[in-house]
Amino acid sequence: MQTLALQLTTTFVDDAIELVTGFGRAILSLATAPIERIARACDVAGVLEQRRADQRASRPAAARGGRRKSRHCRWSPFRGLSELT
Repeated sequence: MQTLALQLTTTFVDDAIELVTGFGRAILSLATAPIERIARACDVAGVLEQRRADQRASRPAAARGGRRKSRHCRWSPFRGLSELT
């Protein structure tokens, strides 16, 4: 059985990690908001929306447990703009 001190410590650490992650996402979205607006304005063919819909759909490789092949960095703010070039 866990002690109360250990449970409080792990809860605090988990909450601190989530807080930092949330602040990081907020800062990233504020920094990339102008880029996203320009990308949406230039996307007359609907490529970005189609790509986002494809990313939300289930992937057969992910269901089998295979690795996803990605050409771009996961954290890059420009990863969604590669289809426009």
